[in-house]
Amino acid sequence: MTTTSRWRALTHHHLFWPVAVLIALLLVNVPFTPDFFSINMTDGHLYGSLVSIVLFGSPLILVAVGMTLVIATGGIDLSVGAVVAITGALTCSYISGQADQNTLSAVFLAMGIGLVAAVVCGLWNGFLVARMGIQPIIATLIIMVAGRGVAQLITDGQIITVNSEPYRLIGGGYWLTLPFSVFVVAAVVAVTVALTRRTALGLLVESVGGNAEASRLVGIRSTRIKIMVYMFCALCAGIAGLMISSNTSAADGNNAGLWIELDAILAVVIGGTSLLGGRFSIGGTVVGALVIQTLTTTIYTIGVPTQTNLVFKAAVVIVVCLLQSPKFRAKVFGAKGPKGPRRDAAPVEPAPAADAAPKMEVSR
Repeated sequence: MTTTSRWRALTHHHLFWPVAVLIALLLVNVPFTPDFFSINMTDGHLYGSLVSIVLFGSPLILVAVGMTLVIATGGIDLSVGAVVAITGALTCSYISGQADQNTLSAVFLAMGIGLVAAVVCGLWNGFLVARMGIQPIIATLIIMVAGRGVAQLITDGQIITVNSEPYRLIGGGYWLTLPFSVFVVAAVVAVTVALTRRTALGLLVESVGGNAEASRLVGIRSTRIKIMVYMFCALCAGIAGLMISSNTSAADGNNAGLWIELDAILAVVIGGTSLLGGRFSIGGTVVGALVIQTLTTTIYTIGVPTQTNLVFKAAVVIVVCLLQSPKFRAKVFGAKGPKGPRRDAAPVEPAPAADAAPKMEVSR
């Protein structure tokens, strides 16, 4: 294989451009923060800009991983931000009512209540989409609007603060010198990859997203698959809600997880998963989430006014999506497709000669 063919194969990999943009965003910070890549050890904990990006990007990675499977089935989930708020509100509300907020049993019970509520929200979304046949954007819009109000009802419109060291470990604590949330995210991503790439579950999800009716006709229970992915997406959002409320030691029903659904969708798209459903990439989604978080960090590092940071973010996302488009690269960079006949094309039979005598078939 020549160098040109290797480079062409590398640039055609679905992770090439997201990773390239991620590296470019990281390098942009160096002129403004010379020690951007430095990592220091303080009190047995690792600190630095790169560690902060992973720490603050952990909730987004979790939500984006769950969103990936939903989008792979041809759906969408706009309720994840409200689920984040509900989970944090229920958990902190229960912990704040305890005489001893550092009791492990009370903390685990509070987390269980919050996660069960999140899974119930996902079950409701899946029921509306798979059983009732409501469009995913409408079905999930219900909890997106009503769920935020439910979170404020739980907190009575106030910000509930907690003082629990065990609970703070989830989103703001450290373990083995690294943020504990990194291990939670790694565990969720590893389990997701194992279930979708080491079992038939991933193929079932892709088949449902490719053609749900055809999947049903061949015996795949597409209804159950859809309900399951919506429940998993809500569970991931619930864990993210625990991280966010744990990191701030407070539950804000109005602002917790606000617009995280949009960042999650952008991360999935940047990672190469099509919004039309079908094939998906968990690794691409993780890279896409890191791109979004790095972009947010870069905006504040270079001093972009807060009034225009959303416009700046949208512009960068558009650039990434255009770089991933083969048609755009062909027009701008002059990239050409592979020459020669397609491998999957049917062989073309040579045309008969003009003077060839017609053959007669004899039936027996």
